Amino acid sequence: MTKKRLLLLGGSRYAVPVIEAAHGLGAEVVTADYLPGNFAHAFSDGYRNVSIVDAEAVLACARELKADGIMSFAADPGVVSAAYAAERLGLPFQGSLEAVRTLQDKERFRAFLLGNGFNCPEARTYASADVALADAGSLPYPVIAKPADSAGSKGCSRVNGPEGLRAAVESALSFSPSGRCVVERFLEKAYPSSDADGFTVGGSFECVSFTAQLFDEAAPNPYAPAAYAMPAVMPDAALVSLESDLQRLSDLLCLRSGVYNIEARVADDGEPYVMEVSPRGGGNRLSEMLRLASGVDLVRASVQAALGLPVEGVRRPEVDGVWYQEVLHSNVAGIFQGVEYAPGFREAHVADEQIWVEPGARVEAFSAANFAFGSVMVRFETQGELETFRADKESFMKVRVD
Repeated sequence: MTKKRLLLLGGSRYAVPVIEAAHGLGAEVVTADYLPGNFAHAFSDGYRNVSIVDAEAVLACARELKADGIMSFAADPGVVSAAYAAERLGLPFQGSLEAVRTLQDKERFRAFLLGNGFNCPEARTYASADVALADAGSLPYPVIAKPADSAGSKGCSRVNGPEGLRAAVESALSFSPSGRCVVERFLEKAYPSSDADGFTVGGSFECVSFTAQLFDEAAPNPYAPAAYAMPAVMPDAALVSLESDLQRLSDLLCLRSGVYNIEARVADDGEPYVMEVSPRGGGNRLSEMLRLASGVDLVRASVQAALGLPVEGVRRPEVDGVWYQEVLHSNVAGIFQGVEYAPGFREAHVADEQIWVEPGARVEAFSAANFAFGSVMVRFETQGELETFRADKESFMKVRVD
């Protein structure tokens, strides 16, 4: 039988587990982006130099390859192009092109939430800082300014009053391909927010995982996630409400089968909010963390869905113990010296370690998610053990940058 062929957009390290899962299913993988030296290309069966934001070029590539499926797993810029090519070629995808565009664009998504009665912060969209400043006196401060169509926390900043608005909007606009900035009410959190992956099978959310998304307030970008803990600490009633909202969202958008990166929070008004639902796997190894913690393999299931194969093993996750992922980063640019552990800590608690730079390499300050240089997955027996670790983390694990 001819092997199925998957076109995978993006070549970052986060693509490697997808390639390995596809190979495990007997499929070929061709990776595509405009960076021939990107890490994952060395693991795929072929490479095409294609801009993943160029929908027509992606379509032509998929057609030329006779691809059986297309994914943009942890590469947010390629999601709409992948959906476009899938729709034109009749390939499986999480939803229609129209549904994907709604999910991927923050302005459209906020309008969808408001129009369908979901909890949603007040939001406005601007194409220039001057227009935003004309509204400065009426905005519901504090607000957060963010690009309408970008990910990875790039260009996001909190604004506490009119005096900071221009700089924040200009920063957000500089990261928006379409030149649009969303300014919305900043929702203060009652609990750590969640950034995790979920999965629909035939439109039914069979797996929704929640995390405690943690930040480094001393980082240049305090809105770039710096760590995750699992399970989440939001109240059970809020989690049930969020799952219900996600299913209603899926029903309204007629979603199909596949993975989604989901951001959610409970605000200080006590209400749960679905903030983002992107039809892709998340960065920061979220599906890998879920697999370690619960055995639910959404990477493999994502490949199965993309290739039109029966989806196996997707279920409500039951977390074994308490898990923590440190996104290795530095708050200043410098020379990486290594990760140091307290005696016995690695052997007792570290389940997985990936360090992507060698000692002596230069690393940049953590101004966006793409400046992470590794990931460590840690397991504890109890929430109390995790809290002890977090209260004095550097006594157990220290990232050395000089």
